[in-house]
Amino acid sequence: MNLLELFLRGGIVMWPILLCSVIGVVVIVERFLVLRRAHIDAGQFMMRLRSVLQRGDLLAAVNFCSRTDAPLARILKQGITKYPEGPERVREAIENAGKEEAFKLEQRLGMLANVAGIAPLLGFLGTVTGMIGAFRMIEQLGGSATPADLAGGIWEALLTTAFGLIVGIPAYGFYNHFVSRVSRFVFEMESASEEFLDLVRSGKLSDNVEKS
Repeated sequence: MNLLELFLRGGIVMWPILLCSVIGVVVIVERFLVLRRAHIDAGQFMMRLRSVLQRGDLLAAVNFCSRTDAPLARILKQGITKYPEGPERVREAIENAGKEEAFKLEQRLGMLANVAGIAPLLGFLGTVTGMIGAFRMIEQLGGSATPADLAGGIWEALLTTAFGLIVGIPAYGFYNHFVSRVSRFVFEMESASEEFLDLVRSGKLSDNVEKS
């Protein structure tokens, strides 16, 4: 018996489980690509940016950030563009950009968490409805049903639980993995932003920066 036949024997509940699996795969692939693009060496990036800023070339610093497609670069770019307006405006720009980037990183993770929770529950639902059918058979046979009469219905009912767990367990694992990576990115963004703000407040940047 192949996988398709097992799927069809599981009953109508298998279709919502299949939908959950498709959603889970799409979200996992999409988040993997997004987080892969978001990864940069924060320490190396900050060292190079500091070097550009200390030369007093604000436009060069903005261009340097623009060449890097990463949340950290976009956050600091917003801060640099507000540099001529003072440290408070820089802080506000960085905070607003940070919230936006954190939201983008966390996007759709809730959907993956729902898949991880709903798929096993759908599997249990299918098993429960299958067991109800098995007990109805016992009633219809007047209590004289043999184990052979019930075995087919029971193992078919258990298929939904198996498929639900097959979908839910990987989804839960990837969800935790992505949450961990997002937390790391947020920490790096906060640390780099504080480093940049300290540089702004200290007055170590050139007073003769070129306004973009």
